[in-house]
Amino acid sequence: MFARFESIGFGYNSLAEMDGKHSNMLMDVGIYKLKKGEQIDLEDNNKETAILLLDGKVTMEWLNNKETMKRKSLFDEEPWCLHVPRQIKVKIKGETESEILIQKTDNDKDFQSKLYTPKDCGTEIFGDGVWGNTSRRMVRTIFDYNNAPYSNLVMGEVINTPGKWSSYIPHHHPQPEIYFYRFTKPQGFGACFIGDDVFKVTHNSMAAIPGGLSHPQVTAPGYGMYYCWMIRHLDGDPWTDRIDEEEHKWLLDPDVKIWPEK
Repeated sequence: MFARFESIGFGYNSLAEMDGKHSNMLMDVGIYKLKKGEQIDLEDNNKETAILLLDGKVTMEWLNNKETMKRKSLFDEEPWCLHVPRQIKVKIKGETESEILIQKTDNDKDFQSKLYTPKDCGTEIFGDGVWGNTSRRMVRTIFDYNNAPYSNLVMGEVINTPGKWSSYIPHHHPQPEIYFYRFTKPQGFGACFIGDDVFKVTHNSMAAIPGGLSHPQVTAPGYGMYYCWMIRHLDGDPWTDRIDEEEHKWLLDPDVKIWPEK
């Protein structure tokens, strides 16, 4: 359920494969690191594809569209993400050394390609003003069932400021989910809870979360934590909401007291 990568090398770095490792995630997910001037073509006859810019500057071409985009900070800048259906060729050129995250799954629906820009992907604040702000975090939902009901995928980002929790209160959902992590410094670390198991989260690590297991997260003081979250809808059962763990719902009381009274 958990994997660590000391570094991301040039070329394609596979995180999950529908017909290979972590196949229960029902997605192909990987990081492609481009050299400056390198150009690649992406096209799949059977799968929809989401391409998220993690770092650098790239030019993407698809159909009659062409867009140059850049990103210096996962922590301070909203995302660029191109989402295309099957049988659409995307040309990507690294204007600088760059990294993109690629998420794919099977989908026989034809839909309009969509480029999500930073203006489309605003940042929401979750957990503000409760529990001493210990779970205050920034959430960017790029696309989900609300704005892309034709898709079998969901993609978003979470930013944890140092020492804070996210995916809280503990919750689960039937659909599988993948988290890919980065930290403000490469020695940063945190913890990922999947059901009854706990894993140390590090720079470039990945969590493969089976459906039905709760998955709260926390980052260590001093280290901001980023993760891209990717969900695969189940056939006939799309992800539309989280299911909070019953024993922790008391924390949702607007007048909750989290310290014993004297």
